[in-house]
Amino acid sequence: MAERKKQPVVSSGIAGLDEILRGGLPASNFYIVQGDPGAGKTTTALQFLRAGVAAGERCIYVSLSQTASELQAIASSHGWTLDGIRVEELSASETVSGAADQTIFQTADLRLDETRKAIERAIEEHKPHRLVYDSLLEIRLITGDTPRFRRELIGFKAFLANRGIIAMLLDTQTSGGDHNGEEIEGIAHGVIRLDKSLEDYGAVRRRIEVSKMRGVPYADGYHDMAIREGEGIVVFPRIVPGSATDVAKPQLIKSGVDALDEMFGGGQESGTITLVIGQSGTGKSTMSSLYATAALQRGESVALFLFEERLETFFRRSEGLGMDLRQFHKDGQLVIYDFSPNEISPGEFGQIVQQVVSRNNTRVVVIDSFTGYLNSLPHREKAVLDIQSLLKHLARADVLTMLIVAQHGLLGQNVGIDVDVSFLGDTVLLLRMAEHEGRLRRNITVVKKRHGPHDLDVRELFIASSGVSVVAYNPLPET
Repeated sequence: MAERKKQPVVSSGIAGLDEILRGGLPASNFYIVQGDPGAGKTTTALQFLRAGVAAGERCIYVSLSQTASELQAIASSHGWTLDGIRVEELSASETVSGAADQTIFQTADLRLDETRKAIERAIEEHKPHRLVYDSLLEIRLITGDTPRFRRELIGFKAFLANRGIIAMLLDTQTSGGDHNGEEIEGIAHGVIRLDKSLEDYGAVRRRIEVSKMRGVPYADGYHDMAIREGEGIVVFPRIVPGSATDVAKPQLIKSGVDALDEMFGGGQESGTITLVIGQSGTGKSTMSSLYATAALQRGESVALFLFEERLETFFRRSEGLGMDLRQFHKDGQLVIYDFSPNEISPGEFGQIVQQVVSRNNTRVVVIDSFTGYLNSLPHREKAVLDIQSLLKHLARADVLTMLIVAQHGLLGQNVGIDVDVSFLGDTVLLLRMAEHEGRLRRNITVVKKRHGPHDLDVRELFIASSGVSVVAYNPLPET
């Protein structure tokens, strides 16, 4: 069977969108970008044209809704210019020629015809490779009904196709509107939707969806995105775990505390996920520092993602246990991100983790705390599914991932977790605090380990300035 020929593509100007599209937009086609006001349609269009300018192509922005000065202001807000982009300002209500002014009524057909001619003249004069049409809302208002609107789009599509122009048409969605249906989706080669939502607390959440793209095995569904000053639209493609490489034989990763390693049957395995669960003060973050220090001393790279503890607090706490990690951080062997959780989406977080692991050949990843990360998101159940894909990717990249999970309260038996995440872990390390004879004692237990044997004994955990130790749990001597 003959090998299927891959169709040529062009860059959309947005790296993450090109990744979703498996390379870019198929050339010489007709695309619709939909979104509510403020969703980022104009910014997307400018990036599309700027990519064309960078490739040496002629580009034209036909605007029925914005002036050239407004477009320049949008470009300037990102530090861009419109150099190389021809802006054609038209008005669907003012493009009628002088002959039309002599009529008693300015009919919709006449206004539509004159608008079409003005656009076609601009295209014939400048002969662009790429075109942005802003926006379909004005044409829809002139046509007044769906059949006429469809005919206008079909005619314009044929006009562009005959000239080999790749076009991006912007379509404003308005609340309560019903125009974003089959009349344009059936005509366009591809449809890209921009979505924004304002939650009860925190920043605006933005997403992008490729709802249609003929002949392209694109990554469907929603992907997180952001609009950033100086960058424009930034898209964070959803992680596909299958893109990572499986490792045949996992390695044992040790903590540096022999008694703790014995509880895991000799150590934890690379390519697995460990949940460290416990109430406040039981030593969860200490466990993360312990494994990070041991890996760094072996010469391995470690990535730590903080959602609750400040960077300086982490360093001082570790130093109080005899673990000095500052120099490893300065040397780049230890990568630490101190996040403001309300300002990051699951998609962006996943991309950051993926890039850090790939760039630094990281062996141990710690998320401290996973509970703090989930609490910052409006839909925590969905966030658990998002991070499950990330964890599978890390496992197939042969990374040991430690998730710090906080339980409610300080002491007591009736404790729980807001969202059940126990299914995420290959290994579960449970830390508890108990009061006995006027003294608090820390307990440590390996309650689950999918791969290989493990110790089921309850042992005592000591955390002191001299370090961390684990001993057999013996009753306190009677006084």
